[in-house]
Amino acid sequence: MTTRQTTGGARAVAGLLLAAGGGRRLGGRPKALLPHRGRPLVEHAVRVLREGGCATVHVVLGAQADEVRARASLPGCALVDNPDWGQGMGTSLRAGLGSLAGTQARAALVSLVDQPGIGPEAVARVLAAYEGEESLVSAAYDGVRGHPVLFGAAHWEGIAATATGDRGARAYLTEHRPAVTLIECGDVARPFDIDTEADLTHLE
Repeated sequence: MTTRQTTGGARAVAGLLLAAGGGRRLGGRPKALLPHRGRPLVEHAVRVLREGGCATVHVVLGAQADEVRARASLPGCALVDNPDWGQGMGTSLRAGLGSLAGTQARAALVSLVDQPGIGPEAVARVLAAYEGEESLVSAAYDGVRGHPVLFGAAHWEGIAATATGDRGARAYLTEHRPAVTLIECGDVARPFDIDTEADLTHLE
């Protein structure tokens, strides 16, 4: 498994895991608590960020946040509550970026809890493209933008202002397309989502 040693650049980049979803199409089961390899899916997603090189990880919780705290082992993570999680992923992104304000992080590497096919290799590739607060980096799959994505701190305010509903940073990235560095990850990751009962076959 490919990992990245923690360097000065890596310490400047915080992992930001969006794990607030309620799993509406999964019978209301919070995605963070879906079983994967014998443990809650949120634990796997945090481990991916850490093994990919993120020394600091912030986790945004929403649906059944208290139960996630009780059942998942997330030592060393900053747990961020998003009471507005039902309004869409954009609220979680805003909450997560807000939690990074005032920290030493100069960029956020954002991943989604329901994409277990994306491992530390993809995280490490995106992290390696970090150059500073102006960085905008995205994993790509056959040239199509996907996750994880890295937002330098200079972009946080603009992203938060446009993150609405389930679109997250899509509008901001589209507007700033020329500035986005695409990092091909299709050879090391599969960007499927766990959205429906049929998707649960991807979990072990």
